Amino acid sequence: MEKYSQYRDRGSGIAPFFPVPSQPSGIYLPLHISLFLFRLPILLTILVSYFTFLHLLPIGSLGKKAALWLVLGIPGIWWIDLQIDGVRKGSLATSAASRLPHPSTIIASSYTSPIDALYLAAIFDPIFTASYPTTRLTHRITLLSAILRAFAPPQLTPPPGTKLVPLSSLLERHPNRAIVVFPESTTTNGRGILTFTHTLLSTPPKVKIFPISLRYTPQDITTPVPGTYLRFLWNLLSKPTHCIRVRIAERVYNTSNDTSSSSDTLLGYEESGDGTTPAEKLVLDKVGESLARLGRVKRVGLGVKEKLDFINTWTKQRRRQ
Repeated sequence: MEKYSQYRDRGSGIAPFFPVPSQPSGIYLPLHISLFLFRLPILLTILVSYFTFLHLLPIGSLGKKAALWLVLGIPGIWWIDLQIDGVRKGSLATSAASRLPHPSTIIASSYTSPIDALYLAAIFDPIFTASYPTTRLTHRITLLSAILRAFAPPQLTPPPGTKLVPLSSLLERHPNRAIVVFPESTTTNGRGILTFTHTLLSTPPKVKIFPISLRYTPQDITTPVPGTYLRFLWNLLSKPTHCIRVRIAERVYNTSNDTSSSSDTLLGYEESGDGTTPAEKLVLDKVGESLARLGRVKRVGLGVKEKLDFINTWTKQRRRQ
């Protein structure tokens, strides 16, 4: 494992890009095979139906959420352990209005699994965005794209021809929806928080940013290595149940004085490199520290570039075996 030592955080030794090993099935292998074979065709049928025509029908937000909860229910994702900063258990109904993401707010979510996007869509019906380490601008993506990006290699730059906008523009165009940002830009195994992209810095100063941490039990349904479709489906569908641990932090505001909502200013930042002012770094640190605290993990000094290097090394090693 010495060849992978450079992909561990120097301070903590955390390796956020390694797949989480699964527990052997042992004597339960026949049960696991039966569950997998029973659930797989049902899951694929519902997913294909939803993304081909159901999401286009005028069934409203509640209809779409019900369909997505059905998708989550098939592999046994029924138990949701939800906690919200500043809200005592049993008092959620009286405190939820201001402490939960709602339209015209930003959700800064951890990113470990395709289930992240499915869960957020089933709860908040938000707009999803893609982030890149070379720009503060972003662009809207579909729910299906957000799911598939969890299986894809990260990208340092947006695809050619992509129309990039600041978050402020998306908020203006879609005032009745929350907007999801995955500030790490790529998936991890859930054992560390990567260096953030700067997309959150295009948030208007009065807009609430809600850090949300999603963690899973068992943890083997995370997808830190791209292309692991079959492994993910087996781990997801062969286990009787899964639990999602959801933690929502106190809202954060973009208090950096140098951030503007105009595209001209943002493009100017893009041209000057990815440096940030102390005030901007403070905003990103607040969100990053919240995600680390909620997930009971540490922030690491690794990002998209290091993951791309890791994938190249990992792929070459697997080909030699």
